[in-house]
This record gives sequence, C-alpha cells and structure tokens, in this order.
Amino acid sequence: MGNIVFEYPALFLLAVLFLICERFCKAKRQQLIMPNMPMLKKVALSQSLWVNGLKFAMVALLITALASPIKEDEIVVQNDKGYEISLLLDASGSMEEFNKFGIVKEIVLDFLKKRVHDKIGLTIFADFAYVAIPLTYDKKSISELLQKIDVGVAGKQRTALYEALFMSSKLFKESKAKHKIAILLTDGVDNAGTVPLDVAIKTAKKYGIKVYTIGVGGAGDYNPEVLQRIAKETGGKFYEAGSKERIKAIYDEIDTLEKSDIKANKYVKKHYFYQYPLGAAIAVMFIYILARRRRYAV
Repeated sequence: MGNIVFEYPALFLLAVLFLICERFCKAKRQQLIMPNMPMLKKVALSQSLWVNGLKFAMVALLITALASPIKEDEIVVQNDKGYEISLLLDASGSMEEFNKFGIVKEIVLDFLKKRVHDKIGLTIFADFAYVAIPLTYDKKSISELLQKIDVGVAGKQRTALYEALFMSSKLFKESKAKHKIAILLTDGVDNAGTVPLDVAIKTAKKYGIKVYTIGVGGAGDYNPEVLQRIAKETGGKFYEAGSKERIKAIYDEIDTLEKSDIKANKYVKKHYFYQYPLGAAIAVMFIYILARRRRYAV
C-alpha cells in the first residue's frame, strides 16, 4: 500500500481564500452593516484564541476532507490465457559430470526471471519422475526450490525420460491457456521403462503441448532421434548443446520464439479516508458553536 495522497489537492487553495476573507472581509462587513457601532470592535478584539483556534481547525479539517485523502494500491490480475510452461530437468547421476546440473539450474533461474506473466511448472526425473511444482505464477517458490534440488533427489541410476514427459503433460489437463509448451532437457536415454514413448508423445499432443527438447553432452550420451521425434510430433524443436554457452543460447532462443505478448491486467484500488477529517470537522464545529454561545452568554 502506498503513502497517503490527495485526489483533489488544488482544493487546498481554499485555505488561502479563507485566510484572505478572514483578514479583509470581516472588517469590511462590520463597517457596512454597523458602521456607527465602535463597540463591536472591542467585541471582535476580545475573541479568545480558543474560539479562533477551533474555527481554523474546523476549516482546515473540512478542506482536508474535500481534498479527499486516499491510498492507492496497484492490483495486478494475472491473465490465464497467456503462456503455460513446464520445465523438465534430468537430475540423474550423469548430470553431475562437469557440473552440468548446476549450470542448467543457473540458466533456468535466469529464464524464469524473463517469464514474468507466465505460469511455470517444474518436473524432475532420474530413476523416477515427479512434479516438483505444478503450474504456478509464483516464480519465487520455483526459484527457491530449484536452488535446493540437486542430482540424486530422484535417484542416480536411471533416466525416466518418457515418464517425465507423460507426467508433465498431465499438468495441462485442466489448462485453458492459449499457449502450452514444455522444455525437456536431458543428457541420457530413457532406461526406466515405466511409460512407452508413444504414450508420452500422445499425451503431450492430446493437451496441445509444444515440446522443445534439448540434448546435453556429446555423441552417444543421448538419443537425438528420440528427442527429435518428440519435438517434431508436438510442433516443437530439437536442440543439441555441448557447452554452457550453447545451453544458455537455446533457452534465450526459446524465450524469444515463445515471447508472451499477453500483459497482466492492472487497476488501481483506492482507499478513501475523507470520512475521518470530515467527522473530526463536525465534532470541532459543535465544540466551536458551544464555545461561542458560552462566550456570548458571559
């Protein structure tokens, strides 16, 4: 919530008008109405500081209420028709070599920062696949969890690649997003045998998911034919990456190709506080009236 501001600050100029009138209008009015009654001057001079203070406080509070003090909150409404992106990361034992998993995490964290208005999900796989975080706008939670994940969290001996694609695709079952993509990164071949390749691809196609596949490492580390088939049949693209720079370039390219032009809707919610100075002004007005009556009664 922001600081207090005034909706109509120009109305504070009324205070200047009041002071001018207080200084000149009253004396002139006295001369016009009762020019031959000098005793009124003595009455005016005898007005107490207390009564005058109440009058000035009342006017100041009324002008403050008219100026309408408010606090403004900018409300961001996320648009569920933007991009939904599922990130699939291989965390098997081979990803320990040359700190591949650490490098990939660093690049993915940077990628997350660029997808401000998109829903992101995270699936990790090795001996088995599991959804670390379902599709969400909460990038902070994804980043914090990803930083804690390391090789071995899902085992080290196998690569459940097809299972990961299958499970990740299920995240989009209730999705109404206009654009649905998955980015699958691996340095190995599926050897878990839990889900057939055809079933994994069919599921991705069923939910309209475009899959980008990234093979990390050298020749023989992964199966390019399989990764190419997954990408081709889902309308995505297959990439080969042999260095940190290449991996980063691939994520940058995907970010450019799938740049979301859907902006979050924003509106300003106003909190009004005019009732407080108005209420105080009314209270001061009653005190002022009583004070004047008491003064004239004496």
